[in-house]
Amino acid sequence: MPIGVIGIKRGMTRVFAKDGTAVPVTVIEVPPNYVVQVKTPEKDGYSAVQVGAFPAKEKHLTKPQLGHFEKKGIKPLRVLKEFRVEDTSAYEPGKELSIGDIFKPGDLVDVVGISKGRGFSGTMKRWDFGGFPRSHGHRYHRAVGAIGNRTDPGRVWKGKKMPGHWGAERIRVQALVVVDVIPEENLLLVKGSVPGPNKGKVVIELSPIGSRKKQQLKKERVKKLIESIAVGEQA
Repeated sequence: MPIGVIGIKRGMTRVFAKDGTAVPVTVIEVPPNYVVQVKTPEKDGYSAVQVGAFPAKEKHLTKPQLGHFEKKGIKPLRVLKEFRVEDTSAYEPGKELSIGDIFKPGDLVDVVGISKGRGFSGTMKRWDFGGFPRSHGHRYHRAVGAIGNRTDPGRVWKGKKMPGHWGAERIRVQALVVVDVIPEENLLLVKGSVPGPNKGKVVIELSPIGSRKKQQLKKERVKKLIESIAVGEQA
């Protein structure tokens, strides 16, 4: 798995290709990310790089967390994320990661975030149930319907789709196309939407399914469009 970075979702907008085609994009701000720890098979049993972002006050961290940063000689950071990396020789604690070195326009990335919380929702909204007929003679329209299963087994199966809390869960959106990278402003533009509200924290990494035939075909379809986009010329 390649290394990734931690960012903030800033919202959606659109950019225009030179032929006037509008491309919907999500703007992700990627503040300075730092390598906090490098794990090796000899010491930890596997290869990985721990990345941190967003400066934190000492009073907001526990003593073990403060000791972890002090041992590495790094200022306290609020968010940590570990990425499995086959070769860790290029990384050392304290190294700053630049989005310009990791991503380039046309790359396929996965974005992971916490989806918007929708509160308590019924089955039609939560699970897209069809509901009952909305005609005269029917007493129920948006009810869940029968949930039992007769005498045997005489109970409700685990995992049954029922009303309940909807949203506020970890979502991974795969193989989004990077439209543009603006290192001087710490911005990454990806085609389409990503999970979570504006100002929500997200993790961006190169997509592990990017080499599949279907994803490569998608990449070829938008290749010329991505190349013709000139973000600096936007009004």
